This record gives sequence, C-alpha cells and structure tokens, in this order.
Amino acid sequence: RVCELTGKKYNNARKISYSHIRTRKKQQPNLQYKRLWWEAGQRFVRLRICTQALKTIDKKGLDAMAKEAGIDLRKHR
Repeated sequence: RVCELTGKKYNNARKISYSHIRTRKKQQPNLQYKRLWWEAGQRFVRLRICTQALKTIDKKGLDAMAKEAGIDLRKHR
C-alpha cells in the first residue's frame, strides 16, 4: 500500500486502551484508484494515489508530479 506519486506509506502508531495497554497498529494512507486525464498523452491514466496527491495534482499538474516521482505515464493504462 504505497502511493504511486508521493511514495506515502503506512505510519507505525500505538493504540492505547482504557486500561492503558499499548498495542502497535498501522495507520494506512487514504489510497484511491483514480482515472486522471493525461494532457500530453491525450488519454486517461489509472493510478493508485493518496488523497493528498490528488490535491497536489490540482495545484502542480499530473506531468510535474509524475516527473518528480520518476514515473513514466506511457506504461500506465
């Protein structure tokens, strides 16, 4: 479970019960499969990205985000 654009992964955390027993848990990123319009390729690209990356795509653009992450969008459907 890793965001394809930002590389965001799970966070190790602790769950503390009422009796103060600590157990380890993972906090997963909010990953979504999204079909995004790729302007340079004139087609849709399906990516598994976190919702934080969706906001960043609105700000920077898909091409800039993919270039930062080192992803070749031609290989995605």
